[in-house]
Amino acid sequence: MPKVVLEAVVAVIRRKMTSPSGTVRKLLSRLIFACIILGVLAWQAFAAVLPQDRSDAMYHSYQGGGMSIDGPSILLRKKIGNHVSFSANYYVDTISGASIDVLATASPYEEERTENSIGVDYLHNKTLMSLNYTTSSENDFEAESFHFGVSQDFFGDLTTLSLGYSKGNDEVGKTGDDTFLELAERQNYQLGITQVITKNMIMGLSVENISDQGYLNNPYRSVRFLDATSARGYRFETEVYPNTRRSNAAAVTANYYLPYRASVYGEAKVFSDSWGIQANTYKLGYIHTFGEDWIVELRARHYQQDKADFYQDLYNRSAEFNFRARDKEMSTFNNLSLGLSVTYEFQFSATNFFKKSTLNLDFDHVNFDYDDFRNVLVDASTEVVPVGAEPLYQFSANITRLYVSIFY
Repeated sequence: MPKVVLEAVVAVIRRKMTSPSGTVRKLLSRLIFACIILGVLAWQAFAAVLPQDRSDAMYHSYQGGGMSIDGPSILLRKKIGNHVSFSANYYVDTISGASIDVLATASPYEEERTENSIGVDYLHNKTLMSLNYTTSSENDFEAESFHFGVSQDFFGDLTTLSLGYSKGNDEVGKTGDDTFLELAERQNYQLGITQVITKNMIMGLSVENISDQGYLNNPYRSVRFLDATSARGYRFETEVYPNTRRSNAAAVTANYYLPYRASVYGEAKVFSDSWGIQANTYKLGYIHTFGEDWIVELRARHYQQDKADFYQDLYNRSAEFNFRARDKEMSTFNNLSLGLSVTYEFQFSATNFFKKSTLNLDFDHVNFDYDDFRNVLVDASTEVVPVGAEPLYQFSANITRLYVSIFY
């Protein structure tokens, strides 16, 4: 395989799709997880290669929307012979504050989420199989998931077909209520194909089907409804979601390697689900190598979604419909993210146990704008704000990731 093509592939696979309808915390977790397991994902573009032996240590931070999330993550990966590779990951979220839809009915909080995962990859000729197990624990939520994937090279290693299946189980509790316990089950099917178009260009197509059932809403989220007996003109009651959800997503990616050791990449993704959410994501990035040691990346991402069928910012009365939501992630909104990554690579001698090391800094600034979610925390003492006419909510967030990778 020409080196220029391989470098273009590496640039493409550094991006990982995020869930269009997840909470900000889920968005951050997946973004960070994608970054820390860059080496783990590298085989997906060309399956017949085991991931490199490596160790990563990372600190991540998210600040925005009333939330502060930070913590460490450690990744270890080691090959055993020429056919098997093992991996283990430890990841922590320390969370303080609360988002606006929680603050409307509750006080800020602090908690910690710990995630552990182990995995194994097995290589046989041009087929790579992977198996992963992940657990996540916090004071009111327990989750575990399994993932199995297989990739196969075809047509002189210019085409790679990948299949994946994931299954997860959640136990949802509620702080302050020891009797509250709900269950959810999640299944995910993935299909992807990557094709080398020319020596400088590679494209990929992926589709995904997600099936969720059980308790799918957040026990701390509430809807508001008009109530003339209340001093503020409305009251709150618990959200009610359907107990099933079907989602589909498809994405097209492309990367073009430029002649001066740089590349441009793009992605377009569409999403829809049985709750009425329609979403699309567009990403564009540029990666440039300076000398033998520095890599700089500039990127932009735009996301837009329509609201769920049962979402409303304000209901006319209590229990107006069978299903009710006011979680801002179920509303109509968009966000624009601008990011910068800088990587410095240290090369060791050929006789050294360590092959190379990289120091990496990623920074993203994200602006969120909501079309039908209103800021009920606006200071009514400065002006009279009619119920349902509060200003639309918007906020910005900064995501920082600093990590060191050692290859051996």
